[in-house]
This record gives sequence, C-alpha cells and structure tokens, in this order.
Amino acid sequence: MDTIVETSRLLLRYQCAADVPFLTDLWSDEAVTRYLGGPRERDWLRMVFEETAANPTAEKYDLWPLVEKSSGKLVGHCGLLEKEIEGESLVELNYMLHPSAWGEGYATEIGKALVQYAFEDCGLGNLVALIHPENTPSELTAQRIGMYFSGEVIRPGGAVRKLYRFDNLSE
Repeated sequence: MDTIVETSRLLLRYQCAADVPFLTDLWSDEAVTRYLGGPRERDWLRMVFEETAANPTAEKYDLWPLVEKSSGKLVGHCGLLEKEIEGESLVELNYMLHPSAWGEGYATEIGKALVQYAFEDCGLGNLVALIHPENTPSELTAQRIGMYFSGEVIRPGGAVRKLYRFDNLSE
C-alpha cells in the first residue's frame, strides 16, 4: 500500500479493507474519542471506512492508518482535514492513537512529519489544530511540534476548542 509519510518508527499509508476493523474499534472507543465528541456508531463507521478503502486516494486531505514499523501493527489514525473555522477554510492536523501507543512519542513524531508533508508536498501556508480545552496531552503535542496557541474558537454546536497554529515561514 502506498506510503504517505514515513518516520524512523512509523508509517502513514493509504487505507485498505483490512484496516476497517481496527479503525471501527478505534473510533468507537470511549477513551480514544473522549475529547473528539465521543464514540461513533459502529455500523456507520464500518460503512464509511469501507467506502474509503474502496477508493483510498479520493480525498486530497484525509486521516490515514498509522503503522508501527517494528511490529507492523496499526497504532492510530492521523492526517490532515479541511475545516471551516470562523469563516476561514483551513487544514487541521489530526493525530489519534490507540491506547496501546499512548506515551511512546508517536503523536509528536507523526505530527512533525505531517507538518513537513503539509508544507513541502501539499504547499500549505499554515496548519491548525482544534483541541478540547481539557486535552492537555494533545496541547503538549501541538507545542512540541512547533504550534502556538492562537485563541479559542466556538465550533458548530457550541463546543469551545483551543486553536493552535503552525505557519510556514518559508512560504
């Protein structure tokens, strides 16, 4: 399967049908989705992931399966997503890891690689991260990869999120 981003320990690649059970479990896990709006409905997830697996390159920006190279195991779902934020179309950096991969530095590692990918391969001028105010680990990750706090925003439905930014200074 085609590689999107590779680091010393991780591989981010396009989705395939074999990923559907892992991704369905990940997105329906209460602990994993605690700061992401809660668990999603499993049948709906399966349908969405099966559609993506059938045409994995359909979207320019997406979340992709994250593989631990040493074991070959899936450990997360990370990538870039277009978001409308206060009337502006921006691209959000996302990192979502399975609990077995928490505390390994994987979010920072793939986050840095995705920043490079966004700027060098996609030609983006900036990236953002929308972070739940209580999600301290995600905030620390954003800071470690070079993002800065830009303020709070209100999302559709009224949820408050901390907005972190990373500007491409070489642009």
